[in-house]
Amino acid sequence: SIGVTLTRGAETIRVVGEADDETVAPSAASAATAAPSKPWLAMPAPRDAPAPRLVRPFDAAGMAEPATLSPFADNKRFKRGLLVHALLAHLPDVPRDGRAAAARRFLEQRRADDVDALIAETLAVLDDPAFAAAFGKGSRAEIAIVADLPELGAGARVNGRIDRLAVADDRVLIVDFKTNRPPPEREDEVAALYRTQMALYRAAARKIFPGRRVACALVWTEGPKLMPLSDALLDAEMAAIAARLDPFLSRS
Repeated sequence: SIGVTLTRGAETIRVVGEADDETVAPSAASAATAAPSKPWLAMPAPRDAPAPRLVRPFDAAGMAEPATLSPFADNKRFKRGLLVHALLAHLPDVPRDGRAAAARRFLEQRRADDVDALIAETLAVLDDPAFAAAFGKGSRAEIAIVADLPELGAGARVNGRIDRLAVADDRVLIVDFKTNRPPPEREDEVAALYRTQMALYRAAARKIFPGRRVACALVWTEGPKLMPLSDALLDAEMAAIAARLDPFLSRS
């Protein structure tokens, strides 16, 4: 077959047809039109980014995930923890003089035990000046957080939910509520899983709020007691997390 190049205005058209002489070479103009018009057409496609690898606190702590408790099980401690978390999440949005009544309605509707004790314990947290930053202006409850942490390996990603997040111009406060009885006295006595969780949340918040100091604390509802977690503790925990996950992530 041979080709004939035709010009129609600003367009160049290549017409291909049958011919007896198969040795006729294409014209120089047609050869030029066969060349790539864009340099990137001749370049190899870039490699895909690694698929995200979710880093869960249990994995990062080197622990097996425990069996999930059935919501239908008669577990008073589990139910109490859920109720306290719900009160701490929603009562800050209620005017101070109406919190006790709102808490009572909430607990009675759910047929909770020890209603008076639960109300007193929750209000003690909300009314304590030490906790003011966690429940004040700019704070929010139950905040989902997602961030990539390449320092833990290619594709490492954290996806969690923060009980209370307070954002100011120069700092970010992350608070998690715990109902352990009795609570630990010192930060080095905090369960490994909680230390891992807060270290991951701090690392994620640093990505989301660059340039701001990120502080973490646990609120033990019995007491109540606010326990700040030092940067030294969380730095050491992040180093331990990286050491635990490195063999796993390097196989990706």
